[in-house]
Amino acid sequence: MVTNTIEPEEITQYPENGAYIHGFFLEGAGWEFGRNPAEEGYLTDSVLKDLHPKLPVVNIYAVPFDEQIMSGIYKCPVYVTSMRGPTFVFTANLKMDSDMEDQSKWILAGVALLMADD
Repeated sequence: MVTNTIEPEEITQYPENGAYIHGFFLEGAGWEFGRNPAEEGYLTDSVLKDLHPKLPVVNIYAVPFDEQIMSGIYKCPVYVTSMRGPTFVFTANLKMDSDMEDQSKWILAGVALLMADD
């Protein structure tokens, strides 16, 4: 789950499940924040001249495979650098604008998360 907090210093308590991580950058897309702290943000079209927008703090946690809800989710590849290929690490599930949206838009755009903003 991606929070609405950009700076990790703003988080004052531990999550109920998992851990908070930060330092990811989006490539090929932008991030729309939720309207309030309880609402999660979602992928949006990239903004011109903003090549690697910073992703807000992320709360990661494990979900058993049979309990995963995959509608409205983009399975986003995560790489160490923008070199991609050999720097692949894992796949993150990012929320799309609606549950009916098809992830092919983001696949064709080459959307990925990067751990380093080269």
